[in-house]
Formats: sequence, structure tokens, C-alpha cells
Amino acid sequence: MSKNAEFARALGRVAPAVISVGAIIVAWELYAQFADIAPTTLPPPSRVVTQAVQHRQALWDNTVPTLTATLAGFACSLLAAFVFSVLIDFFEPLRRALFPVFIISQTLPLVAIAPLIVLWFGFGLAPKIMLVALVTFFPMLVALVQGYAATDRDITALLASMGAGRGRIFVLARLPTALPYFFAGLRISITYAVVGAIFAEYAGAARGLGIYILNSKNNFRPDLVLAAVLVSASLTLMLFGVTVLIQRLAMPWARLSQGAKP
Repeated sequence: MSKNAEFARALGRVAPAVISVGAIIVAWELYAQFADIAPTTLPPPSRVVTQAVQHRQALWDNTVPTLTATLAGFACSLLAAFVFSVLIDFFEPLRRALFPVFIISQTLPLVAIAPLIVLWFGFGLAPKIMLVALVTFFPMLVALVQGYAATDRDITALLASMGAGRGRIFVLARLPTALPYFFAGLRISITYAVVGAIFAEYAGAARGLGIYILNSKNNFRPDLVLAAVLVSASLTLMLFGVTVLIQRLAMPWARLSQGAKP
């Protein structure tokens, strides 16, 4: 496939999203400009972008703590999900013992648990990491466990007949089979990570996008609130794109198989 054809194909994939988002922004701009609505009620997108540029230093200073908590919490969540998934895969009784606990952890309302975690662990980085891990852990765990279970039994039997132990079978068959499931769970989790960090900052923090949004709301500056929301959405899209890139690097055979389709 030529470079021009690849570019046209990529453009065709992103064009619908660009058109739909652009139409929403244009409609929002026109409505805010001509509907006689005060900027303190609904600022137009042009004002939001202008304020974001003017307050870029303050936004950046508050973005760094949020991004730090997001990445640290997500790294802990990723490690915990992998470790527990391996333990559950190797020891079936652990699945019956731990899964109810993990499911219950997902039913806890963040609006209630976040202030308690801040009360117990202070206003530092630790409670934010814990809350991010709490909201991102379960999708990855379920995806990994489901991926292990999807391993072809014939492959498992073949490896066992060749003398491979359970650990070897896990590395050669079960783990590669779980990769597509894992990255699906990873993409779901990463969309919650930034939101989890911001919510943790709402409960108590010195700096961060959550505190910036709260202060802007209290000062009746919806334009700055939306500017911070724009930054958080951009962070989420960036992290989502990174996960897609990592998936392509980790699973080159998937991209080749897609390219081989007519």
C-alpha cells in the first residue's frame, strides 16, 4: 500500500470524528454568541480557548500534579491487576475468594470514599494514587482473567504434550492470548484515570486541576472551569493514544493481519 493510500485511509478514519466535534463546537459558539446568554453562564469556545492561553502557566502548574497522580496511580493499578490476575489464574480458589471483594470495591461511591481516604492518608500524593488505582484496577483485572480463559485448549494440550510446565504454558500461550483483552481493558481504564485523579483533588489537595476547577467555580469563572476541562480531556486523549501506540508495538501481528484483509 502506497503512502498516499495509507494517508487517505487514515484521513477517512478520523474525518467523521473531526466533523462531528467541529459541528458541536461551531453550534456551541453560535448559540453562545447570538442567544443573548451571559459569558458567566455559558462562555463560547473562543473565550474558553482565549482564557486557556492567557492562564496557561496556572493551568500547567496545576496539570503537573494531576498528571503525576494519574500516572503513578495507573502504574500501581496496572501492576496490581497483573499480579492478581496471575494468582487467580494459577489458583482457582483465589478467584472465588477475591472476585467478590473486587466487585464490592467497585460499588463504593467515590463521593463518599474519597474524603475518607484523604482523612486517613492526608493531602499528599498517596490518597490520589489510591483513588486512581481504585477506579482503574477492575477493568484490567477482568480483561486479563478473561483473556487467560480464552486460550485455545489444543495449544495448551500440545505444549503440555511437549513437556511444558504450567508456567511455560502461561508464558507461551495464555499470556499472548490475553494481550488483546488486556489492551481493551487498558483503554477503558485509562479513560477513567484522569477523572479519578481530579475527583481525588476535589476531596483534598493543594494543587491540581481538581482544585483549579473548584476555585474557578467558586469565583464564578465558567470559562476557566471549561479551560481546565479542556486540559483534562486533552490529557485523557493523549494517554489513550499512547495506549494504542503501545498496543501496536506490542502486537505487530495484529496490525499485519488487519492489513492483509481485503
